[in-house]
Amino acid sequence: MNYLAHTLLAGDDELLQLGGLMGDFVHGQPDPALPPRLIAGIRLHRAIDMYTDSHPEVRAARAWLLPPYRRYAGILLDMWFDHCLARDFVRWSKQPLDAFSTNLRELLHRHDALLPPELRQFRGYMDAHGLPAGYADREEIGRALIGISHRLSRANPLATALPALVEQAVPLQAHFEAFFPQLHAFAQRWIAEAAE
Repeated sequence: MNYLAHTLLAGDDELLQLGGLMGDFVHGQPDPALPPRLIAGIRLHRAIDMYTDSHPEVRAARAWLLPPYRRYAGILLDMWFDHCLARDFVRWSKQPLDAFSTNLRELLHRHDALLPPELRQFRGYMDAHGLPAGYADREEIGRALIGISHRLSRANPLATALPALVEQAVPLQAHFEAFFPQLHAFAQRWIAEAAE
């Protein structure tokens, strides 16, 4: 899952949300000087990623992506599932998508001192593109995939992947619909157990 899903699944706890945003930017053990709930948010991000990668619905969704895209299915499905979530956000959240997105960007600005440099840089991209609300727009997904393609060290087909995703939009939506409620329940259980 990508940034919109990670922060929505973190619930209303700002530090869990911040950890959801930081998860891709912190490698290895989180700095023990970070606030405990922020560290928990990073761990929740990782638990969500592990659950997602091993879920049968996600594995089935990968099969719809033909070579050369299947090798990059993890990245592509993360982005496309955030697109599915953004388009129907009112089904999954009581807060409107634009307000949720603005609040996340403000959260990053409020906690600037805690951000890894790479996340601080990405925050500028989020501000410029109105993310994560912008993920509701297919063209924004395409632009994001082009950006990711340039950041990867080896040649890859991500910059041309949007038409392949659009072509499989119906089955991918069906897999998302089957998967996301289970992921939401998993995240709620994880948060409840972490609070014990």
